[in-house]
Amino acid sequence: MNSPEKPSADGVRLSKVLAERGLASRREADEWIEAGWVRVNGVPAVLGQRVLPDVRIDIDPLAHKQQAQRVTVLLHKPMGYVSGQAEDGYEPASVLFTAANRWKEDNAPTQFHPGHQRGLAPAGRLDIDSTGLLVLTQDGRIAKILIGEDSRVEKEYLVRVQPMNPATVEPGQPMLPPQQMALLQQGLALDGKPLRPARVSWANEDQLRFVLREGRKRQIRRMCELVGLKVTGLKRVRIGSVVLGKLPAGQWRYLRPEERF
Repeated sequence: MNSPEKPSADGVRLSKVLAERGLASRREADEWIEAGWVRVNGVPAVLGQRVLPDVRIDIDPLAHKQQAQRVTVLLHKPMGYVSGQAEDGYEPASVLFTAANRWKEDNAPTQFHPGHQRGLAPAGRLDIDSTGLLVLTQDGRIAKILIGEDSRVEKEYLVRVQPMNPATVEPGQPMLPPQQMALLQQGLALDGKPLRPARVSWANEDQLRFVLREGRKRQIRRMCELVGLKVTGLKRVRIGSVVLGKLPAGQWRYLRPEERF
């Protein structure tokens, strides 16, 4: 297997040669080189590489197609990963976006390419101790739909809870009195700002189903604390019309062409 050539002090910068040959802009050229789509004399190119004017340059035929196609990835985030940049020693969930972690039942027509990792950013967040559906996208339009100031896209969560003070719960009575449930649905404020109305109901005896149209920091956990509940598990199962379904924890799939949030 050929190894990448070291940048040479001789010759012209490869990205400039590509631009002069009309193959790509300088910026595109650097992106293609970084994505592994450019080979010089059969050897993978490296950023900053200099070449002689008559060098043979081969470009992956997928380059133009993949460059134009901005991918969106649906990831089942496990606990212990942060949504965005690495922090406090914890890895970002994006490190799970590898060929090996692609769900075997993903039937999207998109073929995995390392270039898809470039510019892939979370559209929304899940806390480090939460699991479920996380959207990673290269498409700014999708990011705006999901996290823009005017976004009204629903997010659905399954939330396991327990009383913060079990002694206050009478035997045979619900964990959450009707008036407290009503507060969860409409009537709470965080950081001095009222929350949008939420749909909250019991999924089973110790698990609530939340449907929100906003995403303040640690919102569900803080809402539950205000009504005397402690969250012991939180999983996002739907964003808009896109569901987590059977996607295993730690694996991902591409958003299919026919899917819309």
